[in-house]
Amino acid sequence: MMTDPKINSRRIILDTIRRSAPIARIDLARATDISQATVTTITSDLIRQGLIREVTREEEPGQAKRGRPRIDLMLRGDAYLMAGLKVSGAAISVVLVDFECAVICEHKYVGQTKMAHVEQMLDEISNALHETCQSAGVVFDDISAIGVGIAGMVNAERGFVHWSPFFAERNLEFGPMLSDLLGKPVFLDNDANLVAMAEQYLGLGRDVSNFIVVTIEHGVGMGIVINDRIYRGVRGCGAEFGHTKVQLDGALCRCGQRGCLEAYVADYALLREASFGTGHSSEPPAENRIKDLLDAARANDPTAASIVNRSSRMFAMGLSNLVNIFDPELIILSGERMQFDHLYAEDVMASIKDQIVQVDAQPPEIVIHKWGDFMWARGAAAFALGGVADLALNESPDHAA
Repeated sequence: MMTDPKINSRRIILDTIRRSAPIARIDLARATDISQATVTTITSDLIRQGLIREVTREEEPGQAKRGRPRIDLMLRGDAYLMAGLKVSGAAISVVLVDFECAVICEHKYVGQTKMAHVEQMLDEISNALHETCQSAGVVFDDISAIGVGIAGMVNAERGFVHWSPFFAERNLEFGPMLSDLLGKPVFLDNDANLVAMAEQYLGLGRDVSNFIVVTIEHGVGMGIVINDRIYRGVRGCGAEFGHTKVQLDGALCRCGQRGCLEAYVADYALLREASFGTGHSSEPPAENRIKDLLDAARANDPTAASIVNRSSRMFAMGLSNLVNIFDPELIILSGERMQFDHLYAEDVMASIKDQIVQVDAQPPEIVIHKWGDFMWARGAAAFALGGVADLALNESPDHAA
């Protein structure tokens, strides 16, 4: 963590350019509350390092020209090439982006990533990256850093995986292992945190300082942004919304504990209940079985309706607890399950409002943002971009290229 005030000022300025570009120096000073003289010095250093560039602002049609054209600042796209990966049970989604997070290539690698041993996962990620580079016509050595998002309890600072549903083992120094294998800096985090980062820099959270992202896929995840920063907790294992307890001695969760929210809301939980209650097969494909279950609930099948209604009630209770604890400006619901509406139907949203603390103010807005695995991967790439920027900012400008 950077504590040097000069380095911290450089990080603030670069991050503000990253989020608000193109932006003029005078606006940069206002946005960061850093003096114009310091902004001028720091941005000159960043230009010399090749991290940012000047662009001439185009005059709007019909606007009279006055004096010299205004100069804006933005990141220099060709400064670095990053890879972002989203690991799931069925595939690894990979994106290659430049330093402005503009997508160069998207590629989905289908491998064996479900409950893999660590050596196998290392090989699968390496294969996915090399296959992506080949597809894009990019030399692997040109990649500067790699961001990886994976479900589970992850300490991002250490690159340490305490537990993930995709690993057969626990307590793995996976980030350092992957970095050693690939010979590149690797930035590893919980995938829901990286969705929050994607929303922060690329999506609905760009102009929001305090918001929460809840992801529903095979599991339940959450990313929290407080004062424009991702909150991870002291041990790096915060924001485990799916593993908050909603029932004492309740249903078994895949993390090994009982009564977790995820054990009532996630795909595997719904299908487990369906296999017990209806006799439906628990064999793949899960996507079809989820749709069949929801269709049966809408057709008033009593068992299916009971399973889906309980899931919706548990989810509403969980979201209301988030509002009562954090009081965010915005809650974004994301993930593959957002293609179905049982978790955000009108009665679910009404139930949330009934359960939150009532004050003389509007509750936070809850919005749905449906996007696929490549946007999760872009969040991982944005995380790698931030890591590369921090490494560059720790270098003396006197040694800049």
